[in-house]
Amino acid sequence: MSFSNRMTRILDRFAFLPGRLSIVAFSFAFGKAVPFVSTAGVRIESVTEQSVVASIKNRRRARNHVGGVHAAAIALLAETTSGIIVGRNVPDNSLPLIKSINLNYVKRNYGGFRAEARLSLKQIEQIQTQPTGTMVVPVTLTDERNAEAVTCEMVWAWVPKRNAAG
Repeated sequence: MSFSNRMTRILDRFAFLPGRLSIVAFSFAFGKAVPFVSTAGVRIESVTEQSVVASIKNRRRARNHVGGVHAAAIALLAETTSGIIVGRNVPDNSLPLIKSINLNYVKRNYGGFRAEARLSLKQIEQIQTQPTGTMVVPVTLTDERNAEAVTCEMVWAWVPKRNAAG
């Protein structure tokens, strides 16, 4: 039996759409649920059990003072991909929480950015079976030259949801 949670059920709702329309629909719905993602122009490109890929174009609304993608927009892209991959694997009775963001801007960036967050099968098992935990989620951030201009690690935790009555 495959793993099911709120995020996988949302993804499954769009699975009937042909070709890339399913991921485009999910990206649009995610942007409606998290408006800042849509405002910045983050687009989700793929979601699997082990990875999430998203991108942001170098558009005016996401630029810094020197014409590149703003550091905050790059951080949002990394947080979005890592958050979706953790959310894709956390049980419904748990709440994923970002604990820390470590971004190192190592090269000048050119054009838009692509982010890929990945989990190992061991990490997925840990998220799905342990009631609480913390883990590092590495995110690969590349610019339009396919250069890794930013290195990134996101630390995520998951905890049991509080009972609404408690």
